[in-house]
Amino acid sequence: MKKLLLIKSAPEIFLKGLNRNKFERLLKKNIAKKLEGIEYEFITDMGRWFVYSEDLEEACSRVRKVFGVTQVCIVTQIERDYEEIKKLALSKVIEAKASNFKIETNRANKEFPKNSMEVSREVGGYVLTNYEGELSVKINNPECLVKVEIRDKAYLYTKLDIVKGEGGLPYGVNGSTMLMLSGGIDSPVAGYMMARRGVELHCVYYHSHPYTSERAKDKVKDLAKVLASYTEKVNLYVVPFTEIQMGIIEKCREDELTIIMRRFMMRVACELAEQKGIQSVSTGESIGQVASQTMEGLIVSTDVADRPVFRPLISMDKEDIMDISRRIGTYDISIRPYEDCCTIFVPKHPKTKPQVEPIRKSEEALDIDALVKEAVDNVEVYRF
Repeated sequence: MKKLLLIKSAPEIFLKGLNRNKFERLLKKNIAKKLEGIEYEFITDMGRWFVYSEDLEEACSRVRKVFGVTQVCIVTQIERDYEEIKKLALSKVIEAKASNFKIETNRANKEFPKNSMEVSREVGGYVLTNYEGELSVKINNPECLVKVEIRDKAYLYTKLDIVKGEGGLPYGVNGSTMLMLSGGIDSPVAGYMMARRGVELHCVYYHSHPYTSERAKDKVKDLAKVLASYTEKVNLYVVPFTEIQMGIIEKCREDELTIIMRRFMMRVACELAEQKGIQSVSTGESIGQVASQTMEGLIVSTDVADRPVFRPLISMDKEDIMDISRRIGTYDISIRPYEDCCTIFVPKHPKTKPQVEPIRKSEEALDIDALVKEAVDNVEVYRF
């Protein structure tokens, strides 16, 4: 008898047809990366994946953060012996101190003499007969649900042994994106959501020294570290943005400052993506949330992009975004009171319905290519 982790992958992976093996190979590789540094054994039993480790708690906390894993179950493994299964099921119910229970069986090994329904019925009868105290069977939402898996070995666990995973698709299976990472709440959540769909994550941050402090940069580094805890690694490109902002302030209309600044951010992100072989750009924009995120503003800022721009938060309410931020561990970092370049130079009355042609006309006063090149040439790179 020993404890193992049963790893359950996203049902979506099983629907990939001929590509399923590709998804499963990458998921297994990502699990192995996540477990580097601790002793473990990866076990396969009739299609199920298990992990054995002396430090099972640490292994569980790591594996649950692997995208593509929906559940990590701490299971007890025993021999495929009917009497041992009954005894272990009884001990699980006793341990739960429940007033009602249910046995749910998955008999994958057809050599076992009884089918799933028979096992559930007979094991449940054994538990009722041998339990000391009042106990009843409850089919829907029982206090103690004992799951029995019968394969080459037998595995038992209860719903109390189930740890929710991140779900999604295996990281790296769906291309790459350059995330515009600010110090706010939204963009780290957008990065998490893209990574959860299997997209390899890179980040770009725009730093306006001396108007934004080193603490603002450190805040973004800390956000990148949290994202890296899900993806294993993140490259953060810190772009000097002061010269671009000063040029816009000096030569463009005040009410167009924000939208022109966003266009330069998009240009820089695309140029970096081109140099690094990254396929897309992602942002934390949500429609209507601020002046630059109106429908017209989004159209104008996307006008300069040379590759797909993804906005995973586009239709989400702020409360929903904050809930995810709290859950993934970025919220407390995001609310640190250090402003980024987007909040320093905000016009009193920003244009909310900009049009592409007038904005292009305003930008003619700027040497766009030279400003973008200067920013990209002086980028700082941090790897987490």
